[in-house]
Amino acid sequence: MKKKNNKQVMEAKRFLVVQRETSQYRPVCERVLDFNDVTILRPVNVSRDQASRCLNCGTPFCHWACPLGNYIPEWNKALFKGNWRKAFELLDVTNLLPEITGRVCPAPCEYSCVLGINDDPITIRENELAIIEYAFEKRIIKPHLPTKRTGKKVAVVGSGPAGLSCAAQLNNAGHRVTVFERDAKNGGLLRYGIPDFKLEKWVIDRRLTLMKKEGVVFKTGVDVGNDYPTKKLLQEFDAICLAGGSRVPRDLNIGSRSLNGIHFAMDYLAPVNKRIAGESIARRSFIDAKGKKVVVIGGGDTGSDCVGTANRQGAACVVQLEVMPQPPKCRTEDYPWPRFPLLLKTTSSHEEGADRHWTILTKEFIGEGGRVKKIKCVRVQFPRSDAKGCPVMRDIPGTEFEIEADLVILAIGFVHPEHKGLIKALGIKLDSRGNVETDKDFMSSRKGIFAAGDMRRGQSLVVWAIAEGRHAAHSIDAYLMGESNLAFM
Repeated sequence: MKKKNNKQVMEAKRFLVVQRETSQYRPVCERVLDFNDVTILRPVNVSRDQASRCLNCGTPFCHWACPLGNYIPEWNKALFKGNWRKAFELLDVTNLLPEITGRVCPAPCEYSCVLGINDDPITIRENELAIIEYAFEKRIIKPHLPTKRTGKKVAVVGSGPAGLSCAAQLNNAGHRVTVFERDAKNGGLLRYGIPDFKLEKWVIDRRLTLMKKEGVVFKTGVDVGNDYPTKKLLQEFDAICLAGGSRVPRDLNIGSRSLNGIHFAMDYLAPVNKRIAGESIARRSFIDAKGKKVVVIGGGDTGSDCVGTANRQGAACVVQLEVMPQPPKCRTEDYPWPRFPLLLKTTSSHEEGADRHWTILTKEFIGEGGRVKKIKCVRVQFPRSDAKGCPVMRDIPGTEFEIEADLVILAIGFVHPEHKGLIKALGIKLDSRGNVETDKDFMSSRKGIFAAGDMRRGQSLVVWAIAEGRHAAHSIDAYLMGESNLAFM
């Protein structure tokens, strides 16, 4: 047996001496004045050092946690060795959009990192971002056109992460792919739902340019099922993938909900993104928080995005309410390793200023002259669970209070995709939650029509949408050709 030299031994033990180092944010006083990316990318040498912490992992559970099955230890090793091309090639095998997941994915892989059992986990997400940005900068990434076309045509409806992932894979298989998007530009909620300070839109455009060079056709401003007849879609294409988002927002049906000044999160965020991009929008659709007392109802990522946007617009103050209890700062017995834990998340937007409250239930909106002025709230507790294990909520008597509010943003999630238009015209079955029902191969109740992403599984993570798109592409390719060599895990 060959004996290891001192250099090999030291490399294997680097996780003992190299501490976790994440990317830094721009100063709060600077970044709240613009919508540019809040993050400062790490220097190349730091990324290589951070990758070294991953060496010699015995049983990498990060694979298990990543919906894409990314080759994380392998590309971390290549990154540490300075073999950027190999690192990119390994990353590119499983993930079409690492420049997106490297910026906005909550990184479930990191919570399953073996090192995280008794130390800080590997900076997997930031290492991924370092690899893809280096690959773009050094022109390692080049368009790859299919060597042969199959003669089959596939329509992908929706250009979010699921649609883009599906389209790229099907194009690689040699099919002619057309992506339909009803908005003016491609990207779905990546473009219109995520603020620029988290995801600048040139990042999306750079990937779209590459896909166009590879042969994918994009048609924007086309609402399939309305201004593009469903019958025409079925006639022109051999298969269809429905990859639209879960766009119907969850509402808060309480007293005086109809008051002016109460808006859904996407109705607030999308016009801001459009204005930044120079798109034309109606004045009445733009919601400005300048000088207003803003209350964001909902404690998730979308709520955080609303907080950051309101701060940049110059809100007088921002309050964020969440009905569930405040999560713990570290793992509890309810979320043992390697499960993804429910932990307290403080984002860059929260650091910029927000008064956060948990276990608060909004009971009623109070208005004056037709506009919202206050919110009536009560503190709640969860003393027990029901037969299904779901927590039972109960008001705490005597804890009622009011919050002043000139602008209220509802960021409490989405219920299902829009049924009117394409889904209704196709006559396909829906599941109990209102999503498109499919079999194990992602095919809907109608032959040749598939679904992927939020439209199929409900509101979820970007990384899940990418994985769903890959899986759907594999199934569509097999449906058209009898078998498929497209990998989806």
